[in-house]
Amino acid sequence: MAVKERIGTVVSDKMEKTVVVAVESRFPHPIYQKTVSRTTRYKAHDEDNTCRVGDRVRITETRPMSRQKRWAIAEVLSHSPKAAAEEANKAEAQEVKQ
Repeated sequence: MAVKERIGTVVSDKMEKTVVVAVESRFPHPIYQKTVSRTTRYKAHDEDNTCRVGDRVRITETRPMSRQKRWAIAEVLSHSPKAAAEEANKAEAQEVKQ
């Protein structure tokens, strides 16, 4: 059986080793043929706590890790500009302290 994969955006990183990933799916309405967008939120395991809000990530289905967590972060496709700026500010602040 093929491993399920989804690509989405991290919308919450407030939990320890867990992020919430929003995956948007688009499909035509069966009657009106208008494109409909649906957003599904998945809780995914982030072992190293590397993901930040706004990151584009690929998640893969895995064994159940908790009641709601059945996905894991496979890779970070792109970091959000805001998260990159925060990391740069932290690094700069550490250099100033030393």
